[in-house]
Amino acid sequence: MSFGRLARREPAPPMSEINMTPLVDVMLVLLVIFLVAAPLMGAALRLDLPASTQAPVAEGDVAQRMAIDAQGRLFWNDEPTDEAALKARLKALGQAQPQAEVQLAIDRAVPYGQVASWIDALQAAGLSRVAFVTAPVGASSP
Repeated sequence: MSFGRLARREPAPPMSEINMTPLVDVMLVLLVIFLVAAPLMGAALRLDLPASTQAPVAEGDVAQRMAIDAQGRLFWNDEPTDEAALKARLKALGQAQPQAEVQLAIDRAVPYGQVASWIDALQAAGLSRVAFVTAPVGASSP
């Protein structure tokens, strides 16, 4: 018994072409992943939250209070006002104190669309610190 090796006549020629089928498969899979993930990335809510919920109140910094009752009447610091006067006050406050806090006390019966329009008015006036006033859990409403 002898062991031997079969000799190759000539070396294998180098491969001069690329098989495109696996490359196309990978690209199609990536395309499907991006098509599925793109709408999800656009719908993500991006929030820049502060590190602490208890922000120090500056000396002399008094929060302004805006209220809307169930009948849709407007109040500024517990004084009745109309829409035009309130927008003028918001604009003046935004120019004088852009970091002023506005507390919104809004009745449950007020439609969300009206609340959203007043939030837009606050932002248009340059006021970005908005707080929503709520009743404690278990408190009876007047």
